[in-house]
Amino acid sequence: MKIGIPKETRPDEARVAAVPETIKKLIAMGFDVMVEKGAGEAASISDDAMTGAGASVVSTADAFAADIVFKVRPPSADEVKKMAKGATLISLMEPYSDNGMADLLTKQGVQGFALEMVPRITRAQSMDVLSSQSNLAGYRAVLEASAVYGRAFPMMMTAAGTVPPAKALVMGAGVAGLQAIATARRLGAVVSATDVRPAAKEQVESLGGKFVAVEDDEFKAAETSGGYAKEMSAAYQAKQAQLIADTIANQDIVITTALIPGRAAPVLVTEDMVKSMKDGAVIVDLAVEQGGNCPLSEAGKVVTKHGVHIIGYTNIQARLPEVASSLYAKNLLNFITNMWDADAGKLKLDLEDEIIAESLFPKKTKPAAAKSAKKSTTTSAKKVAKKAAKKVAKKATKKAAKKAAKPQAKSQAKLKTAGGA
Repeated sequence: MKIGIPKETRPDEARVAAVPETIKKLIAMGFDVMVEKGAGEAASISDDAMTGAGASVVSTADAFAADIVFKVRPPSADEVKKMAKGATLISLMEPYSDNGMADLLTKQGVQGFALEMVPRITRAQSMDVLSSQSNLAGYRAVLEASAVYGRAFPMMMTAAGTVPPAKALVMGAGVAGLQAIATARRLGAVVSATDVRPAAKEQVESLGGKFVAVEDDEFKAAETSGGYAKEMSAAYQAKQAQLIADTIANQDIVITTALIPGRAAPVLVTEDMVKSMKDGAVIVDLAVEQGGNCPLSEAGKVVTKHGVHIIGYTNIQARLPEVASSLYAKNLLNFITNMWDADAGKLKLDLEDEIIAESLFPKKTKPAAAKSAKKSTTTSAKKVAKKAAKKVAKKATKKAAKKAAKPQAKSQAKLKTAGGA
């Protein structure tokens, strides 16, 4: 089977879905790998490096015509039309957005797998693209903040005087947030963090950060089974906002990472909070693509509002394209390895496998006629079972009554005999 690796076309996307290391392993599994010319250039991976690993360099059309297509971002409508009927697409799909991708794939006869939907279970950790990329986003966010911040991160003792350490607040202690905490600490900042999930407290403190949160009953139940944060009530948000407002006024760096799958990003830093911050302070909004955690952030830009620099870079992990591509490509390799039937030389669509079933996009649904037939069959079976049960019960009742009547008849016979004597 052939795997196609097209070049990503979004303006802010520098990653590629395969690297020489994973290409070698895919070829060893029995695949032919075709990489579009220049697909890896933005990630500092040349065509020569791709061919050196065993891949062939092809045109855009040939990359999309493969049996299996690996991508980083969802394809455009025109790109989907280039794919063959019966092909498989494995990519980030943005399943919660209204991009019409499910309909496009269905119309083209392409089976997709949305890597965002891979369940967060132990067996799937090596396939978890959200974690691998968010980790890099958290690291890069701190570097972006340090580049804009006009002062130093660590405390410095010099002959000219003491430079105080920067104070950094990380809002949202998921994968990105925890990496941001660790990176800011390594650079010498005094770090505090906030999150609505109770489990985050221990994680933050283990990295040397101070945990900031309203720890009431709602806080104790604020995490889903998948490890995501739940949307909090208006009352809780008001209490948390007041606590953050009091904390944020003293911060030099604020990094926001709060995202809720399928929802607009919650507003964590209001304009009034921005006004309370020091001149020269920096906010990095990692949720800007979903509306932003700060209403003043602008997608793809660094803006200054009320004396505060607000960084709104989109797809920030792609600002580390080489390592981001490497990790993403390894996630893809592990994902397809789980599906590959080496003996049959084809993908196995085992819907009993939670990883495959959850990531399938669009989901397979049964036709209405089949559902109706199944319902009719089930109804008929229930009627037959009910009739049979009724017949058995009636027979049992009749038998029990007959059995109970025998001793009574004998007793009456004895009484009659005794009376005659």
